[in-house]
Amino acid sequence: MSDKAPEKVCQTRAVGAVGEDSADTSGSPVRPVTGASAPPRVLLYSKPGCHLCDEARAVVEQVCAQTGEEYDEIDITTSEALVRAYGEEIPVTFVDGAQHDFWRVDPDRLRAALR
Repeated sequence: MSDKAPEKVCQTRAVGAVGEDSADTSGSPVRPVTGASAPPRVLLYSKPGCHLCDEARAVVEQVCAQTGEEYDEIDITTSEALVRAYGEEIPVTFVDGAQHDFWRVDPDRLRAALR
């Protein structure tokens, strides 16, 4: 038996728009999670065809892989409320429920926030 803790795998979990399964349509990053012990600490709001989103996703994936964290990614085009809230700032990242960055993700800053 190994003394080493099992390694977490960084993954994107498919999620719907915030409030999709509830009456909340405020665009809040807080949403009900079923079947999981805890929601991922990192949340990335993005949209298809966004080159900054592609760059941010690559940074988030890399940092999550290094730190053993998971992240969720939400397409803002699935909700008018999300488009209004984040349309001019995407990609937008949240860490532990608080907005962390927008437009660009600094890997050192994200790594420090996940410590």
